[in-house]
Amino acid sequence: MADRVMLTGGTGFLGSSIARALVGAGHAVRALARPGTPRDVLAGVPVEFCPGDLTDAASLSAALRGCSALIHCAADYRIWVPDPARMAAVNVTGTEAVMRAALAEGCRRVVHVSSVATLKPRADGSPATEADAARPEEAIGPYKRSKTAAERVVERLVAEAGLPAVIVNPSTPIGPRDRRPTPTGRVILEAARGKLPAYVDTGLNLVHVEDVAAGCVAALDRGTVGERHVLGGQDVPLGEMLAHIAAQFGRGRPVRLPRAPLWPAALVAEAAARVTGREPMLTLDGLRMAGHRMYFSSAKAERVLGYRARPWQAGVSDAIAWFRGAGMLA
Repeated sequence: MADRVMLTGGTGFLGSSIARALVGAGHAVRALARPGTPRDVLAGVPVEFCPGDLTDAASLSAALRGCSALIHCAADYRIWVPDPARMAAVNVTGTEAVMRAALAEGCRRVVHVSSVATLKPRADGSPATEADAARPEEAIGPYKRSKTAAERVVERLVAEAGLPAVIVNPSTPIGPRDRRPTPTGRVILEAARGKLPAYVDTGLNLVHVEDVAAGCVAALDRGTVGERHVLGGQDVPLGEMLAHIAAQFGRGRPVRLPRAPLWPAALVAEAAARVTGREPMLTLDGLRMAGHRMYFSSAKAERVLGYRARPWQAGVSDAIAWFRGAGMLA
């Protein structure tokens, strides 16, 4: 069924791929965009832009008017932030506001783009599933706490107000149009530049951003209301990804560092970041996360949504090609 879909976060990394997937599936797309936000990642895509902000409830109502569906993708995605309250205002309060606006408009379906940040990695390193839900206080760092709290808000509105929301949980999207870039995109970019000679080992679930976008669109019609659907790819040790990038540029494999001696360096890096305003590469929360293998299973999405993910190496290659084309490798 073709809908007029209101999309939040459409000018961002994942959102720009969702917009393309929606158009490819025959949907009309209205993208919420803050005034002044660059829109170049949607150049040539037939999207109607509507001014608004997640912290402005009136703009959300106006953007949703006449739309029969909503994909809520917008989020403040950073590992380190100087003001966690601002992140919560966007990720938690903003999520509730847009969900209530969708209820008021009578949207037939809502897709809430959550994250595997809301799930607990398993202690034995085996892939976590939708059943491994975390409580906000169990999540590491303000981003994971805010996304977990937002997911609980959506679940409550499904149960109490009949919100027709499907939850999707992307793992670690990589690929083209990572303009900012995201934390993982920044690692790929710095590795491609040859500026990441060492690393702290962990495990990630890497997935091409366009496969995640296809899963989000599939959830409009095939997702189960009130339930999570992990949209992941393959489980990959960080060292393997970095070695793959180094080999493409004829460099040696980066050196693995132990976590223990890095805690003081992370403290210094965060203190410097508070002065410069630039997000540090090394953070306390990043070190805490590195203690877990963040591996996940997409078996449910494959079964329910018909979801499929290409090999993770394709996402790395497409990310590097886009960074090169955007002049970011120089």
